[in-house]
Amino acid sequence: MLQLNYIRENRDHVVERLGIKNFNEVELVDQIIALDEQRRKTQNQSDSIAAEANSSAKQIGELMRQGKKEEAEAIKSRSASYKEQIKELTEALDKIEKELHDKLIQLPNLPNKLVPRGIAAEDNEVVLENGTVPQLPAGALPHWELAAKYDIIDFELGTKITGAGFPVYKGKGARLQRGLINFFLDEAAKMGYKEVQVPIVVNEDSAYATGQLPDKEGQMYHVVNDDFYLIPTAEVPITNIYRDTIVKSEDFPIKHCGYTPCFRREAGSYGAHVRGLNRLHQFDKVELVQIVNPEKSYETLEEMSSYVQSLLQKLGLPYRVLRLCGGDMSFTSAMTYDMETYSAAQERWLEVSSVSNFETYQANRLKVRFKGEDGKTQLAHTLNGSALALPRIVATLLENNQTENGIKIPEVLVPYVGFEYID
Repeated sequence: MLQLNYIRENRDHVVERLGIKNFNEVELVDQIIALDEQRRKTQNQSDSIAAEANSSAKQIGELMRQGKKEEAEAIKSRSASYKEQIKELTEALDKIEKELHDKLIQLPNLPNKLVPRGIAAEDNEVVLENGTVPQLPAGALPHWELAAKYDIIDFELGTKITGAGFPVYKGKGARLQRGLINFFLDEAAKMGYKEVQVPIVVNEDSAYATGQLPDKEGQMYHVVNDDFYLIPTAEVPITNIYRDTIVKSEDFPIKHCGYTPCFRREAGSYGAHVRGLNRLHQFDKVELVQIVNPEKSYETLEEMSSYVQSLLQKLGLPYRVLRLCGGDMSFTSAMTYDMETYSAAQERWLEVSSVSNFETYQANRLKVRFKGEDGKTQLAHTLNGSALALPRIVATLLENNQTENGIKIPEVLVPYVGFEYID
């Protein structure tokens, strides 16, 4: 959530930056500023009357001690309405603050100055490419056919048990999943991330605090009776560890990683581009979360991007890094890098990670604060990234490494899975 004082003091800049995200509801910004002015005016009125009431109470007490009962009663009569006025103003203030909050949460985060203009994915900026796209032999298969050939992933069985988008991993497919998860967690530990195991369902406050609500409500699975939500990413529970806390500045950077299943409804997605593992309702992911000093957050973003790239390099996957344009960014992000691997059998790029800096947007909702060198309390910056999401990693590993002897496992994974080929 954007900070109210920043909106008030930088109205034109806020409007200009929101335009980069193709958010052009200028009237909403002006309504927020007007409501804030009304809020402050009402608060001042209430404070003024409260001060008068306190002053009158002191006068009445003093006059009574002096035996000036008539004068005291006269002041008491004039001040009788103070309590009712304060009550009315408090009720008005509560109403204004609720309306102000409801409008504030409709504003997305402001994009960083480096974020390019654009409407959709085709407008994203390619920052770099790494690796060589493999040349597969004639007759190479996409991963969904390889999964059936080697009996390692059963999409139809998953549909029977639950529905489309919930595959069943079998044999070496299941061991590959487990091996990748452990590999990603071990690599994160080497980089100083503290592993946490967190709930995969969260309450409404947690989903709101990281910005999933109200923006992504339709994309989340909702447990109605308990009013819980299945997490779309471990970002939600991990970041909420620090909700309503004042952290110590000397503890920065706070670094956590965690593995969880993730759940996304992904309603309305059909076609070849979502076949097999390309888009699932349930998938596994190792997530990175950092809470840092604002002065270090963009340095941290670059470090996290480089780290995710190092994982792709170790897996031997060709990849590219994109800086997302304003129109393709999430509601809460100030800047995002996407990492995509090249699927040789499908002849297309597949997103496998997003690494984002939210600046103070999440921290303002979470109330994650720290005390600066001047002793004043201020908001921290939060960042997160996938390191990595498994489905499309598995898809590209299967497709890019298919040989006449089977699917060759990257060398770094062999100790984790216990075999060199899927055959």
